[in-house]
Amino acid sequence: MTAVLPSAYTVRPPSNEDAQALLELVSDYNTSVVGFADYTLEDAEDQLTEPGFDPARDGWLVFDGETMVGYGAVFGKGDHSQLDLDIVTMDLGVETYLLEKILRRSAEFAREYGHSSVQLDAVNYQVDAARRDRFAGYGFQPGTTFHRMRIDHDGPVAAPVVPDGVTVRRGAQDEASQRAGHAVLNESFEGQFGFTPRSFEEWRAAQENFSAFDWSQLTLLELDGEVVAMRSCTNQFVEDENCGYIGRLGVLEKARGKGLAKFLLRDQFAVDAAAGRAGTILHVDTNNPTPALGVYLSVGMEPTLVMEVLRREVTA
Repeated sequence: MTAVLPSAYTVRPPSNEDAQALLELVSDYNTSVVGFADYTLEDAEDQLTEPGFDPARDGWLVFDGETMVGYGAVFGKGDHSQLDLDIVTMDLGVETYLLEKILRRSAEFAREYGHSSVQLDAVNYQVDAARRDRFAGYGFQPGTTFHRMRIDHDGPVAAPVVPDGVTVRRGAQDEASQRAGHAVLNESFEGQFGFTPRSFEEWRAAQENFSAFDWSQLTLLELDGEVVAMRSCTNQFVEDENCGYIGRLGVLEKARGKGLAKFLLRDQFAVDAAAGRAGTILHVDTNNPTPALGVYLSVGMEPTLVMEVLRREVTA
């Protein structure tokens, strides 16, 4: 595929000053597909300042005159064996153009990091069947499906009883606590679809760059003197849905079956309700090797939106 843009179109790298225009572009697209923006200005700002993202090499904006009509970017973490792409446009020619740029940059990443090939992932709203079919034509295949889960809070929620022998550590302002949470995250999510382990320094930089997060939102569970579970929450759904968000919840394999995940869920429900939140949201991989979906359903959460990951291998 070789796409040529109309002569009136211009292309340049994104910058922090483009956040508002990016918000409008993404909101218009999302609204056309799912009926609401599902994106905020902070989301745009965070995306453009993601640690490790080099706008000059990893991002492209397409303009028709002064109007932004396309955005494309590719993001890598850790050893960059898995990459994430983002393409937003209503113009199919621009979509093809941006994907060509992303595929070339992905091949460069493979060479730079010493891989014979890399996995390139795209997230798609499941209801957007036309986009799924187009990406299939670009060589992408279904990878997995994520459900956005939500529980509503109509009033106060009772705090759950702490499991026997467990110590709850709320907040992680010190490096030792942050390292403990990072270690549980990497071990508990190992092998899950799309998860790339990151060094502590890379992970901490990403956390601190994320405007919707602060270290008070990291909760650890300690059992017999060892941190065995973690929950990381953010405010990324407060502005648009007045909901708390559980970004990551992990329990070490040796500590599973003790009710720790359900405790962390119900505990966050109580925290969010006390803060006046309308509900609590999280995302779950329906192909998760742990029975996560069943756990979330058992505590009263329900699916509200389905997203799919489309994957393609890119050779060096």
